Amino acid sequence: MGIEEKLPAGIILGQVEQLVGLVRKASVWPATFGLACCAIEMMAVGGPKYDIARFGMERFSASPRQADLMIVAGRVSQKMAPVVRQVYDQMPNPKWVIAMGVCASSGGMFNNYAIVQGVDHIVPVDVYLPGCPPRPEMLLDAILKLHDQIKGEKMGAHKRAAEVEAEEKALAATPTIQLKGALR
Repeated sequence: MGIEEKLPAGIILGQVEQLVGLVRKASVWPATFGLACCAIEMMAVGGPKYDIARFGMERFSASPRQADLMIVAGRVSQKMAPVVRQVYDQMPNPKWVIAMGVCASSGGMFNNYAIVQGVDHIVPVDVYLPGCPPRPEMLLDAILKLHDQIKGEKMGAHKRAAEVEAEEKALAATPTIQLKGALR
């Protein structure tokens, strides 16, 4: 896709990875997807008290084509699920997702047919933010954790090797049904 795909794995790519990671983490533009009460807390982060601008994220994008972070704030209904996926698909790569609130993370108290039991059934989630609703400070903390993930992302051959390693690790893990102790 870009220069990182053309370079062989080596020292130059390692230094490029570090530089690109620093640049990407300092220029994340969020696409807001406020669906419920969590959206009020997300809006508060843009105000002067919490000042998300100090992280270079003051530009909340109304267009998914100009955003690389989707903050899903609130419960996702079955009717809204295709819209969430469409907005995610329209975002350019690389892209990240924060599931804000217990409703976006796991369906919350709405355990019924109308609410998706976690936005991770629709889009891949990078950071889960618990709470009902989570405070703006918690969203800032989730953003800082996402920045650490972005800064450490691999590129090119390193990325493919990391993906293969993660998949092998997941396949070798003990299935949940076989776990003993607190779960059983």
